[in-house]
Amino acid sequence: MSNESFNFNQFLKDSVNSITKPKAYFSEMSVKGGFGEPIVKALIYGVIAGIFTFLWSILKIGGVAEGLGIFGGAIGIMAFVWAVIGALIGLFVGAVIVLIISAICGGSTNYEANARVTASLMVLMPIGALFGFIGGGVGALIGFIINLYGLLMLYHAITASLKGKEGTSKIITIILAVILVIFLIVGLFAKKTANRFMDEIGTDWEQSMEEVGKDMEKSVKNPTKEIEEATEELQEEEEEEE
Repeated sequence: MSNESFNFNQFLKDSVNSITKPKAYFSEMSVKGGFGEPIVKALIYGVIAGIFTFLWSILKIGGVAEGLGIFGGAIGIMAFVWAVIGALIGLFVGAVIVLIISAICGGSTNYEANARVTASLMVLMPIGALFGFIGGGVGALIGFIINLYGLLMLYHAITASLKGKEGTSKIITIILAVILVIFLIVGLFAKKTANRFMDEIGTDWEQSMEEVGKDMEKSVKNPTKEIEEATEELQEEEEEEE
């Protein structure tokens, strides 16, 4: 594909090959041709991811619904917009990150080449959004697996497309994988702790409201008695003052 025209059929083929045959794909991928192709690819991936996020918000299911609450579709529309904008921003920011990793591994430091690699890696963006309806620990685990596969793709991109050193690339990949594992463990622990805390607050709140309800019920059932007691207290206070 070039800047002059965008071949959608080739785009679909490249997307499938980048996932199913990352080593072969990045070995053959061109790192030249301008920024037109990677920008279009990033936008398409962002639109697809945004559509999935919007659908899950409308249907109010899974992990997306947990974050949107009662606002549902209204926030879902903004999620769609931000998915598209985020994809475009992510392309250029991600290219800088990939460039730094490539430089550490002795690979290409050409920004265009790294941007084209980044755009190809963004194929995982709509896949992550597709499974966004799955919340809880299972959703976190699926996200971890997707990110881990992304590291494998990055390894092939660095060594094949950007000509980085295999040994250094392996070390960097392992380090990033360990960081992902740590984030997964911390995230699951934090979520479990937060859920337990919210459950305790919910129980205390229910008990407090139940006690208030009982007091109000007593007041409604015995209004005369309550008035008499209040009157007697006032009279006693006046007598003491005299």
